[in-house]
Amino acid sequence: MESEKIDYSFLPKEKFRGDDYLCQWNGFWFRQPFLEAAHQVLNHYKPLPTDTVLASYPKTGTTWLKALLYSIINRSSRDSILTNHPHMLVPTLEIQLYGPKTESFDSFAGTANSSARILATHLPYQVISGTINSTDCRVVYITRNPKDTLVSSWHFYPKSKEVKDPWSLEDAVEKFCNGVGNCGPYFDHVLGYWKESLERPHKVFFITYEELKSDTKTHVKRLAEFLGCPFDGSGKEEDVLDEIVSSCSFEKMSNYEANKSDDGHMGWLKFPLSSFFRQGGTGDHKNYLTPEMINRVDKITAEKFHGSGFMYGI
Repeated sequence: MESEKIDYSFLPKEKFRGDDYLCQWNGFWFRQPFLEAAHQVLNHYKPLPTDTVLASYPKTGTTWLKALLYSIINRSSRDSILTNHPHMLVPTLEIQLYGPKTESFDSFAGTANSSARILATHLPYQVISGTINSTDCRVVYITRNPKDTLVSSWHFYPKSKEVKDPWSLEDAVEKFCNGVGNCGPYFDHVLGYWKESLERPHKVFFITYEELKSDTKTHVKRLAEFLGCPFDGSGKEEDVLDEIVSSCSFEKMSNYEANKSDDGHMGWLKFPLSSFFRQGGTGDHKNYLTPEMINRVDKITAEKFHGSGFMYGI
């Protein structure tokens, strides 16, 4: 999609939480700093054929997959995840490389090597498709059960250093079901990449958080094959594979000192680095959502996902 100069004052706006408002552009909702950065990405990011782009809707497993992808591609320096937060290894385009506060590609281990850069984005396929389809770069997309995504977002956003207002679960559910969230609607975001993965499986690797959680080793091997750096099956490589799976587990990563910091943050996004590690499981929504809330989300899931042939999320 070609990016044009936007007059933000004319865009539809919707209150998100506290004094935080979202702007609607091309059918999706964005915080204004995020949207401004997104336009810089569309105007200036030129993917290399060797780039790997990790795409995701927020709070669906991005941090974990950043660690895994970095370790898979940079096996000789995989110990870097022991002392560096995954977001400091693999930068997010519209948060760290473009936008109000930018850093150079050379500032991050995951993008310093131009022959094997790893970058992340939360931008919908419907927005960034023209950019990522301009070369043979690979895309890895992760999604997560919609109800767990909702609950994870509800826990996460109040940790912002900018917006301190409390956020009721009822309001979070209402916003999610109405599609109002940064880079939302969630369902449209997921379907954009899912459909592309069906049409071009050599280009887009689509995986769910639940699949990756249930059999991490098998899917890490699949990812390595997709990325063109397969494990060769030797005993030494099997040891490396096991080490990657173990060192990138939630239990291990949540205890690394770099991931427990309440001070640091990524780019212009004012969330403490520790806020990206909370529970790391599946089915957590059952501890918070009422049966009525679950039924409401499931009804939309059936309409959006199942109605499109994507049998997932209920």
